[in-house]
Amino acid sequence: MLTDRDYMRDSDGRPPLTMTVKLMIALVASFALLQIALVYFSSEWLGLLPLSFEGVKRGYVWQLVTFQFVHVGLFHLAGNLLGLWFCGRFVEQVLGARRFLLFYLGSGIAGGLLHLVLAAAVPKVFGVPVFGASAGVMALVALFCLLQPEAEFLVMFVVPIKAKILLLAETSIALFFTLVPSDPEIAHAAHLGGIAAAYLFFRRRWHDELMAIPGTAWWNQVAKLFRRRADRPAKPARAVRRNAPTAVPMEAPRESSPDEFMAREVDPILEKIAAHGIHSLTAKEKETLERARSRMGKR
Repeated sequence: MLTDRDYMRDSDGRPPLTMTVKLMIALVASFALLQIALVYFSSEWLGLLPLSFEGVKRGYVWQLVTFQFVHVGLFHLAGNLLGLWFCGRFVEQVLGARRFLLFYLGSGIAGGLLHLVLAAAVPKVFGVPVFGASAGVMALVALFCLLQPEAEFLVMFVVPIKAKILLLAETSIALFFTLVPSDPEIAHAAHLGGIAAAYLFFRRRWHDELMAIPGTAWWNQVAKLFRRRADRPAKPARAVRRNAPTAVPMEAPRESSPDEFMAREVDPILEKIAAHGIHSLTAKEKETLERARSRMGKR
């Protein structure tokens, strides 16, 4: 387990509070506050939270974010929490907490924007307000499937299905019911927008810019160290005296530079992780990653 490793724990030995868990807490807390407000307080202001074309026209642009934290039904909330838990943890390990949060919220906004475009074009069909975290969660599921196409999901906790098949089914359902909107209570257009954002993110290889070994926060520090050393100007060569002794001392074996080490040893391992997952690494490849970690600790 990743949480059994030293670098996946806080100084007191407990697993760190990840961004995935923080988002889950935020969704549950917002749901609880919404239910309390509906029962004990005025609910007029609650109409400012879901996403609607009329609201954005009036300048309520915050709805592109707030609608992602509004759930009316308990089962709707539970479904999104499950998707966030099962797929969000791996995606966060790949992207890092900050980029994971930006991807999640950005994909939700992309889903909201697609719904708004369709609401402007066909207001009778897409004019209903939208709420829920499904657009962002669908994007997380899609990105997980793109990163781990051979992984298996248990549909209804019983039927196994490959991630690449799940992605195809997820995309097909969202596309079909966006074109044939027979159920206005489900924002299939927002789902489709979130999935499209995940496709774009993956195809543009934006996840490679800070590609990390899942669970290893130290890798970003290694990459920064290598970049800093690569940017240092080369030292000027010393002038050679004409009457210098002809004997040439033996040179010590030259240690590979950080750039060479990264290109020759580390990059192929990262590509393998991206293609097949961290569990596909051999013992020697894991040892190489530990050497990279040790190098960083000595600097």
